[in-house]
Amino acid sequence: MSPGDEASKRAAADEGTVWSYLGYELRPSDFTAAMVHLFRAEINRANVWRTRLDLTTNWAIVATATAVPFAFNDSGGNHFVLLVSSMLVSILLYIEARRYRYYELWSSRVRLMETDFFATMLVPPFRPSSDWGEALAENLLQPRFGVSIPEAVGRRLRRNYIWIYSLLLLAWLAKLWLQPEPTTSWSVFLERASLGPVAGTLIVSLYLAFFVLLLAFALVTARLQQATGEVLPTLGDLVSSVSMDRSTSEGKEAKDRAWFRHSRRRSQYLCLIITDQAKPVADQIMAEMNRGVTALQGQGMYSGEPHQVLLSAVTVTELKQLKSLVRQIDPAAFVVVTPAQEVLGRGFVNP
Repeated sequence: MSPGDEASKRAAADEGTVWSYLGYELRPSDFTAAMVHLFRAEINRANVWRTRLDLTTNWAIVATATAVPFAFNDSGGNHFVLLVSSMLVSILLYIEARRYRYYELWSSRVRLMETDFFATMLVPPFRPSSDWGEALAENLLQPRFGVSIPEAVGRRLRRNYIWIYSLLLLAWLAKLWLQPEPTTSWSVFLERASLGPVAGTLIVSLYLAFFVLLLAFALVTARLQQATGEVLPTLGDLVSSVSMDRSTSEGKEAKDRAWFRHSRRRSQYLCLIITDQAKPVADQIMAEMNRGVTALQGQGMYSGEPHQVLLSAVTVTELKQLKSLVRQIDPAAFVVVTPAQEVLGRGFVNP
């Protein structure tokens, strides 16, 4: 055979190569196409929620821009409208924080694909973090907010709403101090701050205390940085975290983790299948799910009859399929499912 024929044969073999990924056989081109479509979908969804964030901020700005001129209106303006506007802006802040949590959920997926899939393509060979597939699959199967309500409120408060609140506070103080005419007396200022039977001293105390609490909340939540889509550790944090991980008992697995995100793995389970049709059940699991099966000899202590016990480790996404396969072949089979703390081996985590 000539060298040219050998090269053609190798090229044909490479073209038909099937990539085994987490126990599944998939062509690299098919996997790449699916990831590109998923990336575009998550980008679009993140953009939609980003637009909703901007919309809520616009509502708060419009409410403030309407309340301030109305309060300074000489034909009946009252500082009460500024107090109500502050309450309205607080409600909008909470709504925006909820929307921000959804935005972070979608943007974290985008960030995960950017750092572990597309970025690694630029530095051959293709070597993403060992747990990135598990992290993305867990996020798709069991979406969880990566940002708490306090962090979301604090982040939106520091970035946008602190300026809106500041404008309302200055407008409220100016309204009481300057209208209907400027005053230099603190007693007159408190008298103007009164609302019906509520004394001005109480109104001023509560309103100023509200802004002090806002400022304290913004400062306290500044250290919360769980938003993976926007906040990344500094280089110093990276070096310290890597050195700390290498000193732990997790060893190689810790070094393979991505420093820029929190690692999550799909829940893993150990299944014990007690059946009299062990060979057909095992063959079906290995053929359909590409999962390993181990057979043990057992005996029913009540009946005294021998049975075979099959052991197979699966993830949460495969559990339903395994139950269905066993039920189709042996409806009388006894299946025990128990959570596994960690599964090491091919198709799971490299030992």
